[in-house]
Amino acid sequence: MINPFFKNKGPYTIDKLLKLSGIDNIKDFNKTKVLDIKDLASSTNKDISFFHSKKYEFLASNTKASFCLTTDNLAHILPNTCKKIIVDNVLISTAQITKIFYPESINDKFDENVIDISKSNYKKKVKFGKNVLIGKNVKIGKNCFIGHNSILESNIFIGDNCSIGSNTIIRNTIIKNNVSILDSCVIGKKGFGFFPNKERNIRYPHIGIVIINNDVEIGCGSTIDRGSMSNTIIGRNTFLDNQIHIAHNNKIGDNCIIAGQVGFAGSSTIGDNVMIGGQAGISGHLHIGSNVQIAGGSGVIKSIPDNSRVMGYPAKELKSFLKENN
Repeated sequence: MINPFFKNKGPYTIDKLLKLSGIDNIKDFNKTKVLDIKDLASSTNKDISFFHSKKYEFLASNTKASFCLTTDNLAHILPNTCKKIIVDNVLISTAQITKIFYPESINDKFDENVIDISKSNYKKKVKFGKNVLIGKNVKIGKNCFIGHNSILESNIFIGDNCSIGSNTIIRNTIIKNNVSILDSCVIGKKGFGFFPNKERNIRYPHIGIVIINNDVEIGCGSTIDRGSMSNTIIGRNTFLDNQIHIAHNNKIGDNCIIAGQVGFAGSSTIGDNVMIGGQAGISGHLHIGSNVQIAGGSGVIKSIPDNSRVMGYPAKELKSFLKENN
């Protein structure tokens, strides 16, 4: 995962990490050092990971993680090289450990470090409107434009030939070249990640970022959440219409066209050359293949193979939908 922004406070020995997280060290693990917490696919033998659902069985069985938070009924799927840490609630335990490694990721308060861009090093390098604010660790390339009342909070890399509209807020984001972001967008804030609790809902730290690749256009009023354990990615030459919401960890492919008011729940993967009509909804943890067309107003609750055309709720193959509704 590319993440140049959130500082990792590790390493921790596994016994200290579990103690700080309030997790019982039942197997009395030794003082092995753990460098980071990562998902099953990207973990190394220096990391701790988590496995909470059988839908990730393939990734779990091949993980290289040294330790893994899991449950009794899933532990047998993990390889012998991975030490199992059995907990009652995997996701809550994962949130606790993530907060220890990345304590700065849990809050999204406004950036107190911003200054007027006219007082920054970019006053002669960027064309900007009135009342534009800029935070720390912001890099802006050549030939860029920023509209009125926009705020570039901390931790943003912007490439060349980019245009940021008015009334837009961005943080924790990498924007590559030739990107156009229109008015009133919010990009890089934490996603809707928490665990319901009758006493107090528990927030999950979002340590990922948003990556917007070359030649992308993002319409007015759109919101793109940063990733939780992985990054939210918008592929090259993808165009988003107005008022689109892309939740944490989504991966949108290249050359996609997405019409207005489409919503994506978290952690879905969208292939290349996908076209989605207005007001469609895409559920979380799905795989939408390449060259797929999804009609406006559809509700997608299952993965879709390559080269499909679907419509309706629940979305089904176009010919079947038309036959059933004639």
